[in-house]
Amino acid sequence: DSFDILGDGVKELLIGRDDGIMEIYNFESADDPVLRYDYALSESIASIQGGCVGKDGYDEILASTYSGWLTGLTTEPVHREGGSGEELKLSQEMQSKISSLRNELEHLQIKVLQEREKHQQSSQSSTAVSSVPTFSVNDKFTLNKDDASYSLILEVQTSIDNVLLQSDVPVDLLDVDKNSAVVSFSSCDSE
Repeated sequence: DSFDILGDGVKELLIGRDDGIMEIYNFESADDPVLRYDYALSESIASIQGGCVGKDGYDEILASTYSGWLTGLTTEPVHREGGSGEELKLSQEMQSKISSLRNELEHLQIKVLQEREKHQQSSQSSTAVSSVPTFSVNDKFTLNKDDASYSLILEVQTSIDNVLLQSDVPVDLLDVDKNSAVVSFSSCDSE
């Protein structure tokens, strides 16, 4: 998307990447765009948009991720500094917002407890049926021309415990910065 998030009268380029990186580029001169800000999310970004969403007068960037989470970055100041010995007083609007969020959190906690209890009762009944849930998998296998390697990217809406890669030909695995996996090699019986 393009949006004037910096408020300088020139639209910035907002980019959401497959690796979860949000970037804001500024066009300060006629040359190449300059990276002004970046922010890392834990999953790929499906869409990104700039606008005024939460509070009038403060622009925001909203990003939707692969699993459907919405993440927002705002220009509204979130910290307020007070002088020495000065108490920080919250405005009535902020107090009502905090109260509303606390009520919503309590409601959600009660709902989670009810659903857990319902699930436990149904799983202990004699008519309970066990089934494996289906997951949508976002996978990409792309060639990196610079170093003649392939990147395998797997995303699922739950945590990934193991990935098994089996090949008929020798494979060299390269480590990347974002990788937190522990690699284990084992030979395979050819028959």
